[in-house]
Amino acid sequence: MSHHDLPITPAVRALRAANVTFDGHLYDYEEKGGTGASARKLGVDEHQVIKTLIMEDDAKAPMIVLMHGDKMVSTKELARQLGRRSVAPCAPEVAARHTGYLVGGTSPFGTKRSMPVFAEASVLTTETIYINGGKRGFLVSLKTADLVRLLSPVAVSVALTK
Repeated sequence: MSHHDLPITPAVRALRAANVTFDGHLYDYEEKGGTGASARKLGVDEHQVIKTLIMEDDAKAPMIVLMHGDKMVSTKELARQLGRRSVAPCAPEVAARHTGYLVGGTSPFGTKRSMPVFAEASVLTTETIYINGGKRGFLVSLKTADLVRLLSPVAVSVALTK
């Protein structure tokens, strides 16, 4: 897909501004289909599709958590590793306020508000990842090194098997 056919989202603008090489992948968005649906439609391993989750701690401080598509986040373990009382997913409207994106189209790039980014440690050892490009039905693939350069994520070990 040529870069001219891509949706121009804040994420695409942020990646271009940082001179990141990426490919865009459009697919038919499936309500509640999650990473399983996008991986199937793009013919990639769901483990390589990274979810962008917007969570908040007990003080309502928001954060971005990046997790493999085929795993879940242990919020209890995340809170423990971060030294917080609790961590929970933000309500969809709260997540949209923090990011400027609709749930299902949340990208960690180009968010409205700057937030700390935490990533499952094994995400950071994956060479190429597929991650939301800022719109439902739109993923971008890029080198994990570029994600690290742009977002400086803190590695955590909080994965649970689905």
